[in-house]
Amino acid sequence: MQSILQCMDCDRQYPVDQVAYTCITCGGLLDVQHDLHSLRQTVSHELFDRRLASLGPPHNSGVWRYRELIYPDLADDQIFTRPEGNTNLYPSPKLAAWAGLGRLWLKHEGENPTGSFKDRGMTGGVTQARLLGMQRVACASTGNTSASLASYAALAGLEGIVFFENREIALGKLAQAIAYGATCIQVSADFDRNLELVRSISEELGIYVLNSVNPFRLEGQKSILFEAIQQLGWQVPDWIVCPGGNLGNSAAFGKALHELLELGLIDRVPRVAIIQAEGANPLYRAWRKGFDDFEALQANTIATAIKIGNPVNWKKAARTLHWTEGVVEVVSDQEIMDAKARIDAQGIGCEPASACSLAGARKLAKAGVIGPDESVVGILTGNVLKDPDATINYHRNTLPGLRASWPNHLHQAEPSIAEISRILQPDEPVPV
Repeated sequence: MQSILQCMDCDRQYPVDQVAYTCITCGGLLDVQHDLHSLRQTVSHELFDRRLASLGPPHNSGVWRYRELIYPDLADDQIFTRPEGNTNLYPSPKLAAWAGLGRLWLKHEGENPTGSFKDRGMTGGVTQARLLGMQRVACASTGNTSASLASYAALAGLEGIVFFENREIALGKLAQAIAYGATCIQVSADFDRNLELVRSISEELGIYVLNSVNPFRLEGQKSILFEAIQQLGWQVPDWIVCPGGNLGNSAAFGKALHELLELGLIDRVPRVAIIQAEGANPLYRAWRKGFDDFEALQANTIATAIKIGNPVNWKKAARTLHWTEGVVEVVSDQEIMDAKARIDAQGIGCEPASACSLAGARKLAKAGVIGPDESVVGILTGNVLKDPDATINYHRNTLPGLRASWPNHLHQAEPSIAEISRILQPDEPVPV
């Protein structure tokens, strides 16, 4: 049941045992294609449900539980897993009411080992790096990819190399990459230029690229939807809503849903809504014009995880929109941070980019695109501790150009019972 790499534009095929990210004929993005005809005879709801009881690797991973759909025919000892996945799907009726939605679940990918969904892709990418005999792996990163690459490279005994821009990097993410032992290089360039540099240098020096241009990364990220739908008892929601940055998840989700439908594991496909920040919205602009052309831009948003102006996976994201009758929406930094405050106040917590899912769903509900009786799964991509400065400064009302619509004020007090009582019971007289 040998999988292959196939160009999504010209259909040229390549073996999986060579280093390849894009087609050498036309430059198109590559997909990992599995033998779905053979898989129909082997995969089932029952198979994946049985594996939920697994206590050891690889089936205790929320990625490799679905190994036949990720990378068939690997031996257990060829897989490098933390394990990742097994993230919670939170029913969120209060947030649904605030957003004007009928039913809402939040799939919290910030509960992965390094605090973001990137671990699901990195287990696939690093496993492939070892299969290819690579010694070094590299990425450009706004933060989350770097943390994940550094962690999984350490697990697999590889040298991890990370290119950051030299400003506006959340320290929680940079700290992880440094702590896990990666070679960290800050470059005077934005993410898009750093990705160009990583791809060029890696080709010259024989380093394996683990950004989402790598098709094995996206295979792991498909498992977000496999797991969410399994958690819903294999019942499909009406909508999947996710943030859009480099568009790896958006690309992976379309492929995941297409494969589930082809395999008979679902009977219909939910619509996918991709939410971008106003200051980093090239997909939204192209979608509004029917994808007649795609123009990169200089990205700027408080949601640093999606501060990407030239997303490498935009064609695969466009394919997802076509397959699912999907939509693209855009939200402001104010809407992002307000939605984040509402999510955080439920005791769930997320980084700013994650909150695009709720902010975008709310906007689509107000516009009547999402109906009042439709069910929504929103994807939270990263942990609340990934960018603590944004959280604290929002509640302090010190974010430039933004206001704290839902502040939780930090109180200051002297060590006095009377003073603390005035904070805790401001309308009650303080006993003498």
